[in-house]
Amino acid sequence: MDRRDSITLEEHPSAHGKKSLRNLADLRRHYDVERALGDRLRTCPPAERRALYGEIYNELFARVPDHPQLTRKVSPERSRQKYLAEFRLINKFITPDTEFLEVGAGDCALSLHVAKHARRVTAIDVSNTILKDIAAPSNVRLLVFDGCDIPVEPGTIDVAYSNQVIEHLHPEDAAVQVASILRALKPGGCYVCVTPNRLNGPHDISMFFDTVATGLHMKEYTYRELDCFFRGLGFDQTRACIGVKGHFAALPVWCAGMVESTLSILPPRMRVAIGRTPLFEKLLIIRFVARRPRAHT
Repeated sequence: MDRRDSITLEEHPSAHGKKSLRNLADLRRHYDVERALGDRLRTCPPAERRALYGEIYNELFARVPDHPQLTRKVSPERSRQKYLAEFRLINKFITPDTEFLEVGAGDCALSLHVAKHARRVTAIDVSNTILKDIAAPSNVRLLVFDGCDIPVEPGTIDVAYSNQVIEHLHPEDAAVQVASILRALKPGGCYVCVTPNRLNGPHDISMFFDTVATGLHMKEYTYRELDCFFRGLGFDQTRACIGVKGHFAALPVWCAGMVESTLSILPPRMRVAIGRTPLFEKLLIIRFVARRPRAHT
């Protein structure tokens, strides 16, 4: 075997500090599959794209059996730590009267925890396979959706939340989803959107081969881009939630934008290397909060 085929991700010069047990040949195979699938989504006619999302991910997992989502072992304690960390971010928005919506709920661990603190929870995902075996209490609704249109009555949600969702959507579909979340919110309701930052990306498999996302992350954003995007769709009172050790401060987006502006002037390799240091990773991860205007019509 060629030495280059046995090199680990940790040794790969494009890894930017990311580590994996997979070798370069496995990473290249994964990359080739995911980039081809991503290109199908990027070039698919809009009318056909919604039906394609589920097909694309089913094919990805069938063709890449060593995909981390299939092979990663997560202990119950680690899963608990993850959803509690997410809950610390949104807890300040939750009251006993809250109607909560999680978009892309996955295993619903967070939604089931929020249900202990809120009046009602609606957890939605594109996969009925994920949701079908979840035992939910009476104040939790589990719904399957097409990835774009939020299947709840307009003006019924106090707090909406998504984590690692928007970057997987074609930008046109992301606009549809975000506009649909806006309609679902009550006047003054908020949407908390967590997504990786483009400036220390890419964050899909293309991180090891490219300088921009070319896999199944359709688009990665910065705080400023997301702010412009959400405001253009009708949100206001946008904030950046910066967190350290589970404590979060809601700051004006321009504060995060200053960090982004400083990094953006650097050469790509230097920008990513600095952006993936522990301090800058904490500063850059996008935890974006936006509200539906109280006078929205």
